[in-house]
Amino acid sequence: MVVCIAILIFLYMFFKVAYDTVTCYWLSPRRIRKVMENQGVNGPKPRFLVGNILEMTSLLAQSTSSDMDSIHHDIVGRLLPHYTVWSKIYGKRFVYWNGIEPRMCLTEPELIKELLSKYSTISGKSWQQQQGSKHFIGRGLLMANGEDWCHQRHIVAPAFMGDKLKSYAGYMVECTKQMLESLENALETGQTEVEIGEYMTRLTADIISRTEFDNNYEKGKQIFHLLTDLQRLCAQASRHLWFPGSRFFPSKYNREIKSLKMEVETLLMEIIQSRKDCVEIGRSESYGNDLVGMLLSEMKKRRESNKFSLNLQLVMDECKTFFFAGHETTALLLTWTVMLLASNPIWQQKLREEVKQVCTNGGEPSVDQLSKLTLLSMVINESLRLYPPASVLPRMAFEDIKLGELFIPKGLSIWIPVLAIHHSEEIWGKDVNEFNPSRFASYASGRHFIPFAAGPRNCVGQSFALMEAKIILSMLISRFSFTISENYRHAPVIVLTIKPKHGVQICLKPLD
Repeated sequence: MVVCIAILIFLYMFFKVAYDTVTCYWLSPRRIRKVMENQGVNGPKPRFLVGNILEMTSLLAQSTSSDMDSIHHDIVGRLLPHYTVWSKIYGKRFVYWNGIEPRMCLTEPELIKELLSKYSTISGKSWQQQQGSKHFIGRGLLMANGEDWCHQRHIVAPAFMGDKLKSYAGYMVECTKQMLESLENALETGQTEVEIGEYMTRLTADIISRTEFDNNYEKGKQIFHLLTDLQRLCAQASRHLWFPGSRFFPSKYNREIKSLKMEVETLLMEIIQSRKDCVEIGRSESYGNDLVGMLLSEMKKRRESNKFSLNLQLVMDECKTFFFAGHETTALLLTWTVMLLASNPIWQQKLREEVKQVCTNGGEPSVDQLSKLTLLSMVINESLRLYPPASVLPRMAFEDIKLGELFIPKGLSIWIPVLAIHHSEEIWGKDVNEFNPSRFASYASGRHFIPFAAGPRNCVGQSFALMEAKIILSMLISRFSFTISENYRHAPVIVLTIKPKHGVQICLKPLD
């Protein structure tokens, strides 16, 4: 009798797994494809399991095989070659396949606005995205969905608002001073040029270490280096997610990913445990004023009130998420902005004059002065338009929804090509691929500008990033003038974010 029950359970589990697999890999994708074709939304024919991955990989390899012949900003065909090819064939809307995941490319501003503002809780990150970043940033705010996302956003948002946000300015100024001194020291040793991307990456890592971990600043820098390696490996592993069970293969990069993840979480647990110990033995009345301290305080409150569970794993995932989002995207914004200013000395001088007029403390801005740096805001926006750190904005529909007259079936991912929208001649005019910050002099320009997404699910750290960028750039241009080096080779590439393949080499000259 017991044997019969065991066999029945085994058969039930076997057929359930088999049915779920067939549904996931065959029935659901086929249903979605049919629904979209009936509405006139077509796309390239997918292959079994791999979808259109091989075509996308081939197109990208061709487009980025060599550096660009000059510094110009017509980069959509280079970085999103599949979008360029397929949009010409199938129009503004088309469906392509990343393995077994159907993705609809959407570029119509009104439909994008409706999606981002109206469906924030029933659309989010897909299984493929979550699996691809599981070991990197886990289930932090960036990868959370539905009610979990609502709770996590509510917990984290206060760290980037009001007086709390203003309190970070001192860290930013202090870290920037140290970076400027290191640049001066490099010039004194006879260096004629520097790779500014390295300096900006270290600087933003220092700032996020101090604001996230405060007195555990050295451990924060260790975490930064480990997460950088983890990001590269996870990007490599996520290319194989279309193959069933690939994430369980004992491949070299899968083993390295798990090892690095363990190192990162060991360091985070040391920071967290030291805070908890200090409170428990009475050496401290709080867990600290940084992000870690705020999350631990919230975890304790919610445990006592039986609200949404915030456990240690989620605290660590939030720390990893904000470490990644808080340093890399800002470092890239700064690096591309310096490249653009080094190539456009007229705008560089305009900013220098504005900073001199507004910032009376030798180019060191106070929080209240930042809003008066209007030209600097325009330059930053134009940099984000031309080189948005994230080239696409993904959302998956978890329920059937309607966008205008378009029916979106449950399970369809919608991919918004931010880079293509920011470089659309139809939206921005004939000078779309030129550096022209003046286009942001009017408020209307911002309607199709989405570097930080939009709606309820926009980037929670947007104000932090913009404050940081303004402080760093105003201090840099008040201390140095800079030109692009002859050694600079313009070659944007995508590794999760848009990066300069060979860095950005500039020639610095100290100002009196």
